Amino acid sequence: MTYQKTAPERMAETDVIDLLQAQHGMIRDLFDEVERAPADRRGEAFTRLVRLLAVHETAEEEIVHPYARAKIDGGEGIVNDRLTEEDQAKRLLQQLDQAGPDAPDFMENLLVLRGAVEAHARAEERYEFAQLRAHTSEAERRALAAGVKAAEAMAPTHPHPGTTSATKNLLVGTPMAMMDRARDVIRKAMGKQD
Repeated sequence: MTYQKTAPERMAETDVIDLLQAQHGMIRDLFDEVERAPADRRGEAFTRLVRLLAVHETAEEEIVHPYARAKIDGGEGIVNDRLTEEDQAKRLLQQLDQAGPDAPDFMENLLVLRGAVEAHARAEERYEFAQLRAHTSEAERRALAAGVKAAEAMAPTHPHPGTTSATKNLLVGTPMAMMDRARDVIRKAMGKQD
């Protein structure tokens, strides 16, 4: 069995803002891939999308948002707004993940999810990331990028709505990640990609 690195693990960006924005681009690309995939290949592309969204959001919740709360003007309100958006997107993603890509309303719900995720990414980039770049040093952003990469390595691979705080992620994130990864291996072994 060969280990294939996931998209976040392959990312070489050392500035946290560049890293997260590159991931936003990868997420958009994966939405495109899922939308264009023939029905028999859609599950594979969707599994990659679910994993990237889950690890990306967990890392932001554990590393970036707590730092932004303390570092940027109005950080508390800005982060609370992002967490609300993230939780809504997680709920949509969880529904899609549970129903699977063969569900009759999958594509319709995927478009709703895409709209929510893209609006959230734009808000992060405009309100949180721009201020973080302005109020942090290169060294801080490098340290944050290293933290994000470490958090992504231990993040759950499926959405878990309601787990949006760093404390909750730390308390339940590792067990969830282990369960998610075990479920992923079992599904792969059984030939299921949804």
